[in-house]
Amino acid sequence: MSLEAFVAEMFGTMLLLLLGTGVVANVALAGTKGNNGGFLMVNFGWGLGVFAGVYVAALSGAHLNPAVTVGLLVNSDVATLGPDIDKTFMNVLLYFAAQLIGAMLGAFLCWLSYKQHFDAEPDPANKLGVFSTGPAIRSNAWNLITEIIGTFVLVFVVISFAGTPSGLGPLAVALLVVGIGASLGGPTGYAINPARDLGPRIVHALLPIKGKGGSDWGYSWVPVVGPLIGGVLGGLVAMLVTFPVVTG
Repeated sequence: MSLEAFVAEMFGTMLLLLLGTGVVANVALAGTKGNNGGFLMVNFGWGLGVFAGVYVAALSGAHLNPAVTVGLLVNSDVATLGPDIDKTFMNVLLYFAAQLIGAMLGAFLCWLSYKQHFDAEPDPANKLGVFSTGPAIRSNAWNLITEIIGTFVLVFVVISFAGTPSGLGPLAVALLVVGIGASLGGPTGYAINPARDLGPRIVHALLPIKGKGGSDWGYSWVPVVGPLIGGVLGGLVAMLVTFPVVTG
């Protein structure tokens, strides 16, 4: 993986997280112009974050998500991880690193953008909810299943896109993310991306946010393990319905 591809993946993930956590902040935090804008507004914000991030990360193949990386890795019909990026253990680790660093940078920039509103927000849960996901009904086993299913849909369909002549590219992926959020996001807030949840959760723990409360580390493994399992399943099942492709 070249330095240029690493930087592209990092900045693409940064934009995804900046716009994604940004729309949550706009809806959840006190006194914002978008306060109480609703879950559908959040869905579209994340979708448009994906849209921007995919364009920026074209050099890396625009995974933006460790679950997508592992899905491509296990799918033998996909020849490479990205444009001229071989399927090696080291390249997978470099993708993971770029995604986690980018996610942390995006969450940090979101905090800077909404600093005064974080200070004004009285509910610690709303502050944490900007950075990371949490279940509507807490049951780790069922929450894990939800994340597996949502991520399976994401990876399975994304790989299927690559085998079709639609040419929709980033727009198709963005609309897919909106659809997953609207349809399957209710139980857990649909992390469907380990870096998306873990990176901002680390930033929440590190930042000096007034009255922030805890970072809910007891739940943090669910939006990491669930999407990784879903990504592997999506990559494997996609081999049954797609033709061999080269990413990028």
